[in-house]
Amino acid sequence: MTADRTIYAGRHDPVAARRVGDFLFDTLPGWLELAQDDSGAVAERLEAPGKPLASPERTTLTQARLVFTFAHLHLATGAPWMREAAIAIHRYLDTALRDEDGGYRVAALASGAPSAAPEYALRRTYDQSFALLALVTLRRAAPEAVPEGRVEACWDFISTRLTDPATGALWEDDAMAARGPWPGELRAQNPHMHMIEALLQAHEMTGEAVWRDRAAGLVEVGLRHFLDPDTGAIREFTGHDLAPFDTADGWRREPGHQYEWAWLLRRFAAMGGDPAVTETAARMQRFVEAHGLRRDGPLAGAPFDAVSADGAVTEPEHLLWPLTEAGKLYADLHAETGDREHAARALALLELIFARYVADGSDPFWVNRLDRQGRVLWPEALSRLLYHLALFLTEGGRAGLWSLKQDAAPRDQDVHKEEDLT
Repeated sequence: MTADRTIYAGRHDPVAARRVGDFLFDTLPGWLELAQDDSGAVAERLEAPGKPLASPERTTLTQARLVFTFAHLHLATGAPWMREAAIAIHRYLDTALRDEDGGYRVAALASGAPSAAPEYALRRTYDQSFALLALVTLRRAAPEAVPEGRVEACWDFISTRLTDPATGALWEDDAMAARGPWPGELRAQNPHMHMIEALLQAHEMTGEAVWRDRAAGLVEVGLRHFLDPDTGAIREFTGHDLAPFDTADGWRREPGHQYEWAWLLRRFAAMGGDPAVTETAARMQRFVEAHGLRRDGPLAGAPFDAVSADGAVTEPEHLLWPLTEAGKLYADLHAETGDREHAARALALLELIFARYVADGSDPFWVNRLDRQGRVLWPEALSRLLYHLALFLTEGGRAGLWSLKQDAAPRDQDVHKEEDLT
């Protein structure tokens, strides 16, 4: 796959830089003005351009992801308003969604009051990973905004309440932790993957080796239970006992998660973890490139939503987030190797995202899923997707593919000229 109109040769791509700058400094402020209320929390989604979807709840998943997103972007760009946005959203997260034992509930009312729905009182491991990710990043960006002991209390809750001492694997939530898993229940790779991400982020933000050591233990656990040794792909689910099982769920492989695991394993190795995991990451990449990408049409190069263990396409649609996961892996590979093909793949994915998923100009709207022809299947602009976009954009900036500065390229520079890139 090569990027349309693009041959990268070691300098910022001007059109990509313009689009990234427009999104970060025009689209995001406009979205925040629409989505954020007086409590500091943000709406879970926009149902149409300029129209937040009315919802009585705010979730830990969305609020924590956005604390991380804006703190992370502040660290990358230096923009003060991004820091202030992270602080305001965290204020709601800390007061409305956090329990005294350090865990975070699924959701609370937009007012900040607890929800009466019992399912919203559950503390899901998946959500805790993003709470930890948010806390360690905000503490670096704005130390005064994170009360003393918050990071440690969150990790203590995860390690003592949500971790199976017999296997080191994570329970799905505190209800499963209290009673044990029941036959027929699924165990998911996703909480493990994102907890590894949070632990690696804690190591990067603090420089403390203990966080990398904790990540190393979870990498071993995650690969032991969820890696398919025959194909090198990561399984989405195991049975309640962490054993593989022969059902559609057991055979499910998501291309986006192959890219996401590969990026995390490479990050782990770069931080001093076991270098052998880079070959595991490469096998995941080879699996998805062989089986998980559309080959033709307007969505050529986009990962499918799901394939089977044997490579058969089971969900041929295209969610937005897998494109960002593919893009950040290729950006990371380019940063390490300088390979032009990796750069071209990342730039092509950026082009596809801004051409097909994200509204032009300052309109703060994006769509979530497209079909093979690029027709919209899921039109809501989910707020939590900003986390995925932010990481792709900052990885591309780190790799030198585009600038993260405002007004990084002229507004009339709509085409690439080969001589400009040499």
